[in-house]
Amino acid sequence: MTAELTRGQNHPLPRNRLEIRVSAGTPIVAGATLGDEKGTVHGVEWVAHPGTPTLPGLEVSRQAAADHRLAVDLDALPDTVHRMSVLLALPVGGQSPVRFGAVAAPFVAVTDLGGDEVASYTVTGLDCESAVVALELYRRQGAWKVRAVGQGYAGGLAELLTDQNLPQAQQLAGTIHEAVARGLARSVPAPPARAADADRSRQTAAPAHGPDHGGAPQGTPGPVPPVSPYDPQGAAGTQTPAVPGQHGTQQPYRGGPGDPAPAGQATTPTGGGPIDYSHPRRQNAAPPPPPPAAPPAEPGRPARPVAGDATGWSMEERLYNQVWGMFEDLSRTTAAYRSAVDFADSRMEKELDQALSDPRSRIGGQGDAARETARARHGQLVSQAREVLDRDVAQLVAEAEVVEPALPAAFARWDNPVWHAYRVPMEIPMALRLGDLHLPEADRIRIPLLMRLPLERGMWIDSGRSASLDGSPADSHETRRLGMETAVAHAARLLAVYPAGEFTVHVIDPAGSGAQPLAPLVRAGVLAAPPALGAAGAADVLARLTQRVDLVQMALRGGAPDALPPGVDTSQQLLIVNDFPHGFDDRAVNQLRYLADEGPAVGVHLMMVADREESAGYGPLLDPLWRSLLRLTPVPDDHLADPWVGHAWTYEPALVPPGSQVLQQVLTQVAAARRSWGG
Repeated sequence: MTAELTRGQNHPLPRNRLEIRVSAGTPIVAGATLGDEKGTVHGVEWVAHPGTPTLPGLEVSRQAAADHRLAVDLDALPDTVHRMSVLLALPVGGQSPVRFGAVAAPFVAVTDLGGDEVASYTVTGLDCESAVVALELYRRQGAWKVRAVGQGYAGGLAELLTDQNLPQAQQLAGTIHEAVARGLARSVPAPPARAADADRSRQTAAPAHGPDHGGAPQGTPGPVPPVSPYDPQGAAGTQTPAVPGQHGTQQPYRGGPGDPAPAGQATTPTGGGPIDYSHPRRQNAAPPPPPPAAPPAEPGRPARPVAGDATGWSMEERLYNQVWGMFEDLSRTTAAYRSAVDFADSRMEKELDQALSDPRSRIGGQGDAARETARARHGQLVSQAREVLDRDVAQLVAEAEVVEPALPAAFARWDNPVWHAYRVPMEIPMALRLGDLHLPEADRIRIPLLMRLPLERGMWIDSGRSASLDGSPADSHETRRLGMETAVAHAARLLAVYPAGEFTVHVIDPAGSGAQPLAPLVRAGVLAAPPALGAAGAADVLARLTQRVDLVQMALRGGAPDALPPGVDTSQQLLIVNDFPHGFDDRAVNQLRYLADEGPAVGVHLMMVADREESAGYGPLLDPLWRSLLRLTPVPDDHLADPWVGHAWTYEPALVPPGSQVLQQVLTQVAAARRSWGG
């Protein structure tokens, strides 16, 4: 599994024969230096570069390129080598960019000889620098590790090599640039673009008319994720904030069958010109850029945020991608802060060890002075890191204050005024809000946790005693009631964002303990049937839903998805199970596992409300069940983690404010629309 490093993070290297792959959007120079235990580079013979591309155990590229592969054999390195630094630099002269801030962020990956990535790092945050130490491979207690460095130098290779204590830094930098210039002179220039190609590219990139009415676009935001918010099953395995992007890209269409051709574009081929083989109504271009931003801010102040300031075919998709970007920004700026604090801690510890290891420093107060100096330097580093974090968080808070009021109902909190103007939709949205996420270092900002629709996995709302507001044991009856209230809020939101008749909710409540929280759904009449009670009621509901999954699967496998028996409900189905495992035998448990595994692919979804500790009595029989479900909690809990750096995000459920009538108003409209649709 690839470790996606942030600046300062390290990762063990499982093998000694490796490749280091570098990708950039422009030709760059790649090299490496070898250092001793202190990181000192003793001479030019310890540097691999295009002029001297081969050293024992190391080989680098011979010229500037957009992609590089550096071969490393750690066993073949001299015993005196304890550190290897991977260097990247922009070529000097010609038409090349002069700073990394003007090009795409370089991506560096350490792979084994089979191409499987061990660790990767995107070198972000560069501006005026023209050279950078990207990665560092170092030996610690006989084992090799890789660390993401990302240290840039505005003075280029000469400054970088000087910082590594190389005496001949200036001369070597000139030698490297001369070797690169010779390589560029030997390269074959790209052929000039032909007029026909230019015309074709303009047609391909023609502005979009917008998505067709047949459905919301399902484009996934980059980079993602890996990201997953973000599929919060990352700390679930740990749960990974699911945040945005579970489906493949669905290209929207350009207008309807009767749409006229865009102005200036011929509808039939003309003599002498290239033939356009593209579908007349298929959108081949990238999503349009975001709308014009607000007027620029005053000099020296950050730009004012704008809602929908992201790419996308519609405002909904732009807001979705913007929320995703806010999640990434907060994750990375917090990772940078934590990395800086860790560095300050380790540096202070090292300085204190050095001060105390010399007996002479204990005489005359020298030891006390050294300790005070180390602590002062530590405080300064932490203060600087906190200042940067506070600046970034303040900008995100300002963006959230603009974005939150602009969110559509499916993305909005229950206290958002958009719910007071609610109308039953004609199509499903891109995603659904399940709650909010935040980090302890940035408690001022909440990032919406959005799950893509249609659902691709069920949910387990853990009503166990471990879920509590302050970490103290909570009353089991209270947490179970809160668990059902959370399930009802999620089910009501799903009913509200689907068109009338396209989402059906079933409830199994064997002991009837969820009657009070379920009252809003029962009173509004939006359930498929009254909640099933007792073992017999649970068995009946499970049998019907299992049969539906079997029938739809057989129809799909037979290539006849429309050939279903009369009376089969083809809408999306949600089964809420309360107070599990009470009232369930082994057969019912196996049916639940079957629905959790096979149901989502054919539109049957599971929402369990149960204490996982109590359910553990079934042993390994239930392990696959709760691993396949997204674990949520009815109270704030820090169990979700993102896939980049493993932050423990605190999740807060999206609950209806106490005393608010918005839930009843929304369910009343849903029930009326369902009756009208059914009639």
